[in-house]
Formats: sequence, C-alpha cells, structure tokens
Amino acid sequence: MANVDTEPKWYILHTYSGYEAMVKESLLRLIENNNLQDSIVDIKIPMEQTIEERANGKKKVVERKLLPCYVFIKMIYSNQLWYLVTNTRGVTGFCGPQGRPQPMKEDEIRKMRLEEYVVNADFKTGDRVSIDNGPLEGFIGTIREVNDETQRAKVTIVMFGREQDVEVEYVQMQKISPEATEIPNEEET
Repeated sequence: MANVDTEPKWYILHTYSGYEAMVKESLLRLIENNNLQDSIVDIKIPMEQTIEERANGKKKVVERKLLPCYVFIKMIYSNQLWYLVTNTRGVTGFCGPQGRPQPMKEDEIRKMRLEEYVVNADFKTGDRVSIDNGPLEGFIGTIREVNDETQRAKVTIVMFGREQDVEVEYVQMQKISPEATEIPNEEET
C-alpha cells in the first residue's frame, strides 16, 4: 500500500452478535494502552429510539442498536492498525473486499449520523415543526424548549390521543408554515 492515508476515515467492523459494546470497550483500551489517539479517532455503535408497548399497556421509549453486529470506527488506516483491530476479541473482521477495510462514503456517514453536523437552525419556542427522521417521523408538534448547545428541542406531539413531550434533534425536524399545520381528522378520511 504505497499511498498511506493521512486523514481518518470511517470504516465498518463486523462483530459477533451481542459483542458490540465489549468490542468498543476493548478498542478504547487498545487506543489508551498503545497511545493510538492520533490513529483511531472515534468509535460508535449507532442507536435509535423506539417506542415499545409493555404487557400492561404502558408505552416506553427504548434505545436499540440500529445495526446489530456492527461497530463503526474512524481511523487512519495502516496494516499495523488492521492487525490490532481485527485481533480484538469479538471482531470478525472489517466490511470490505477480502476483509480489507473499505472507507464509507460521505452520504453513508451522514445517513448513519456518525458525524455531528452543525445545523444553523433558527428554532424557537412556539414554532410548529414536522419530524422528518427517526422513530417519530411523520409527527407534527410544537417546540416547548430549545437547546442550541446540544442541538435538541423538546417538542409536544399528539401520540396515542395524548399530548406527549419528546426530545428531538435539530437535524430530525424542520419548521413548517402555519398553513400546513392542519391535520385531517381520522373520521373525515
């Protein structure tokens, strides 16, 4: 490999089922013990929030792995790092041709939300928004509270016939015009 990358890129690691958190912890120890902070920049296990109904009829928001058996690692590729990472307990290998890592494309990184993209949004309390991404996709609500530092807002939506406050990231929602807030009644359709 004549051209050695100098910029870290995102790669996908395949792991045994249920070993994702252990692999992440082992890789963090590997970075610390071998002083690899400049070579391995980030490790993520993408999670999503889902609404789960319990046997007693109560609903609960639960975090689940978006892609079980996969861990995402941002690193500057080298043969030495390939060896260290693939010999980590629980790792079956990199996703790519013949087990060699293939960097992820920019649109894949954005879709998996591995990078924090700063959104210059002018959301404020009282704005009507539609949620365009995540488990609450399709809901329309009103912003109750904004936090520009974390880029999240508390939004009141109507779920299961009741008003519910949920936390939504700025990148998951978009402001809607006051004319578009009218939702057809279920009886009218």
